[in-house]
Amino acid sequence: CSGTMPRAIEGCKLMKAVVLTSGGLDSATVLAMAHDAGRQCYALSFDYGQRHRAELIAAARVAASVEGTVHKTVSLDLRGIGGSALTDDTIDVPVEPTEGIPVTYVPARNTVFLSIALGWAEVIGASEIYIGVNAVDYSGYPDCRPAFIEAFGALTAVATKAGVEGAPIKICTPIIDMTKAEIITRGLALGVDYGQTVSCYQATEAGMACGRCDSCRLRAQGFLDAGVTDPTRYL
Repeated sequence: CSGTMPRAIEGCKLMKAVVLTSGGLDSATVLAMAHDAGRQCYALSFDYGQRHRAELIAAARVAASVEGTVHKTVSLDLRGIGGSALTDDTIDVPVEPTEGIPVTYVPARNTVFLSIALGWAEVIGASEIYIGVNAVDYSGYPDCRPAFIEAFGALTAVATKAGVEGAPIKICTPIIDMTKAEIITRGLALGVDYGQTVSCYQATEAGMACGRCDSCRLRAQGFLDAGVTDPTRYL
């Protein structure tokens, strides 16, 4: 699902879509793409105990900036299982590149998030779920790969009322094969204000970015490659 369909004719009923909205650069772009595709957007954020809680404030800003978007934040306690630098304060966020899957990977996070999004999509009658996973400029997380999305898409067909009745909810990944620079360029064309977003894994309460973590490095390189000014507020 590319999210490139033309906007609905005024007065027509819009197709509903749940859009996972973290407050970061990628999800802000995906929300803009879903809106541009003529979807009635239901932005879904998660307060899961992440140390970078400034992203929740950013998510609310991003959702409010897209006309007609309904925004919901669901609370989870992934600190209860830990296992990630984002949910366990005893694990430091790495500030140097590492090999393999980094400690910022949150075990099964996208599986949990998509499962809740799937439930909400059924409740509101949405036919699509948009998620900003990326398999090009990313940190190597296993739940950002096309194989994961394909497997979860198959699950929707057998795990939901909508699916067994012949109308499975589609998982849309419009930026999965885009570089960070391409994502930024696309978002700017759609009017995304990246100054509203927070990507840093250890941002301050005010949303100031460290400029050193993996997410900050990928973001900064994206703006550099796109040839546009980086609006990120760094410490």
